[in-house]
Amino acid sequence: MLEFIIVLIVVGAIAGFIARLLLPGRDPMGVVATIVVGIVGSFIGGFLGYLLFGKDSGEGALQSSGIIGSIVGAIIVLLILRATRRSGAMV
Repeated sequence: MLEFIIVLIVVGAIAGFIARLLLPGRDPMGVVATIVVGIVGSFIGGFLGYLLFGKDSGEGALQSSGIIGSIVGAIIVLLILRATRRSGAMV
């Protein structure tokens, strides 16, 4: 269980960092917020991957498709955060 949490945090940090690199613009958030964006993005990416391709986590924890899905999910989360901040809504 501890290994899973560590992997989740590391993959979340990488996915959040890459998402922030791929999306131009300024995001006033720290390292912890970037990790949270990545972790939430990992769940969203995994869910979308399951819906679209029928992928299951039973095939292994670290796969290239899972990491790419995590990055795509983190980009979606980051775009949602930007949209809510621009509209003046509180997150």
